[in-house]
Amino acid sequence: MTRPPFPEPSEEDIHIVSAQLGRPARGVIGIAARCVCGAPTVVATAPRLADGTPFPTLYYLSHPAATAAVSTLEANAVMAELQAELRQDAELHASYARAHESYLADRDGIDDVPEIAGISAGGMPDRVKCLHSLVAHSLAAGPGINLIGDRALALATWSPTVCQCADYSAEEPVVGSPATSGSAT
Repeated sequence: MTRPPFPEPSEEDIHIVSAQLGRPARGVIGIAARCVCGAPTVVATAPRLADGTPFPTLYYLSHPAATAAVSTLEANAVMAELQAELRQDAELHASYARAHESYLADRDGIDDVPEIAGISAGGMPDRVKCLHSLVAHSLAAGPGINLIGDRALALATWSPTVCQCADYSAEEPVVGSPATSGSAT
């Protein structure tokens, strides 16, 4: 778990994230969560990309096994179940609103981007829209900050305590990635 400020990602981190995504990583300002083996699991992305594009998703789930497990949850209507629970449980809703504020505070501490002011990720503070974002926030912020993300993570077949990483040392760098151009971010 890591929250801002983030240590600068290494060239190896960028190489691994690019391999995980299957495309050049953009705007990486840190690794917010790692697998038990040390490989990136959650990327912290700049609130404004190098080309000027606002990017509200600070915490981005990059680990392929984690992403696949969360995609399975979404395909099995877990978002709808969690949304119903959010509507019915006032304490859960209040906690989710606090998670939204925590997310905004983390991102706003990095850069003020007026175009995305008040917008966090995953549907917070009132909807459950993207479990990937919510699980990424849970992994970055730690247990108890984003209870919806924590619940999704508990339901997933993937666990941050068990390595399911590919051998990234065998991967060729993704052409055009910052790792191949010498820039870490």
